Amino acid sequence: MAWEYETFGPDGQCKLFGVNIFDYDWQTTGKRVKVQDPIYHQDHTFEVWQVEIDGQIHRFAAGEFSNCVWGFYLEKDG
Repeated sequence: MAWEYETFGPDGQCKLFGVNIFDYDWQTTGKRVKVQDPIYHQDHTFEVWQVEIDGQIHRFAAGEFSNCVWGFYLEKDG
């Protein structure tokens, strides 16, 4: 499984899985993954989280690229 860049947004407002991800309660999985900033190609270590949306569990990696700017990554096959 590889983690691929999905989107970014300011603190408090970012669409992921069709919803504002900040409206949901993120649960830590205790895992961390290395990802690369899609613009500056810097390496980051982001925490892997899970949320429940409409009864479905979704996992994602997220962290701050810079102050109050969040990046989101999703697990992709291959």
